[in-house]
Amino acid sequence: MELGKLEEIDIRKVWAHEQYDFSDWLSKEDNIQQLGNTLNLSLTDVETEKFVGSYRCDIICKDEITGKNVLIENQLEPTNHDHLGKIITYASGLDASVIIWIVESAKEEHSSAIEWLNKHTDDDVSFFLIEVHAYTIEGSKPAPYFKIIQQPNDFVKQVKNITKNAELNDSQNSRLEFWNRFNDVLEKNGKPFNKRKATTDHWYSVAVGSSQCHISIDLVNREHKIRISMWIPDNKSLYDTFYSNKDSIEKEIGHSINWDKLDDKKAAYAYTFIEGLDFNKQDNYDALMNSVINEVLLFRKAFKPYIA
Repeated sequence: MELGKLEEIDIRKVWAHEQYDFSDWLSKEDNIQQLGNTLNLSLTDVETEKFVGSYRCDIICKDEITGKNVLIENQLEPTNHDHLGKIITYASGLDASVIIWIVESAKEEHSSAIEWLNKHTDDDVSFFLIEVHAYTIEGSKPAPYFKIIQQPNDFVKQVKNITKNAELNDSQNSRLEFWNRFNDVLEKNGKPFNKRKATTDHWYSVAVGSSQCHISIDLVNREHKIRISMWIPDNKSLYDTFYSNKDSIEKEIGHSINWDKLDDKKAAYAYTFIEGLDFNKQDNYDALMNSVINEVLLFRKAFKPYIA
């Protein structure tokens, strides 16, 4: 097989102007999704040039699953002290919990500063330092590449949080172990959806491109089951839309599922179960997790056409 030669090109030849070219390009759905996929975030509700006092940040958006504000500051040049101060100022003014600093190149002192911030902030705040590069193959169109220089160490923050609050009980330990292993299996599958941080919670959320609903994976160990559901927190009309297309959705999934409008609550959901969960018997975990991943993908494909 004949192979091409990968060549890096000056990013200023791709995006001449930081604001009018790069920020505008990044704010487009496909491109912000590419960045989100790199960082395991589901970025939605994108706004550009948001004012913070007399200053303007480049992009503010949300992480669809957590609802946290995400600040993106672009700098198509090497990192400097000025932009480091800006990202902290903007994050404070916009109440951002996730801060993404995208640069041409990261100096060692600024990489160390972001690493220090991640180590000394709690689980609610995350800093990312990203280099953007562009490559061609023998004269092809340039392809962007986001290189992670610094990111939060979720395991360290999880341990700090546990130490601060209380020791884990057996169920919490088992759930944390399950989700860490689930993320490993997800990586082996090529990350067909963004992995979430492993926690002690019994649920794991998967984005579907809308803040109105998401797919939830729930561990029901006492019944030795895992529930996969399309969860709608507060939109009965969306549930009605789904239910009116029940036959088509179930045909796409390949089997019938349970539907519950939960008339006495704000939420509603449609769900199915996969048998075989047992925290004390884990020899089937990989097969079980692969089944869960496949079911999530079926749910996402079946419901997505009816999400406004």
